[in-house]
Amino acid sequence: MSGIDPAVAMHRLYIDTNFTPVKQEKRLFNDEKNAAIREEVQALLKAQAICELKFPTWVANLVLVKKPNNKWRMCTDFTNLNKACPKDFYPLTCLGCLVDGSADHEVFDFMDASRGYH
Repeated sequence: MSGIDPAVAMHRLYIDTNFTPVKQEKRLFNDEKNAAIREEVQALLKAQAICELKFPTWVANLVLVKKPNNKWRMCTDFTNLNKACPKDFYPLTCLGCLVDGSADHEVFDFMDASRGYH
């Protein structure tokens, strides 16, 4: 995320070295989906949430999912990458438990993840 010093927080994937990097074949989309992809990519570039890579070792396709408001949600097919990453045996805390635990407090702060990338 832009504005956060990598010395404070840096996300790394632990990939099993026995897996060969996979470059998925490019999927073709119709004009409506291409326009939605172009718009979303421009927004992510402007927000500095993504950057262009010239020689990536893993390439995953986009998947577009129609939302209830008839807009497209852009997702990434990380199926191959997920297979190469070892399972995390320390799952995240139940969100319902966190919300219930904050019920008697005066202030509750949370990150707005309504767009789904953070």
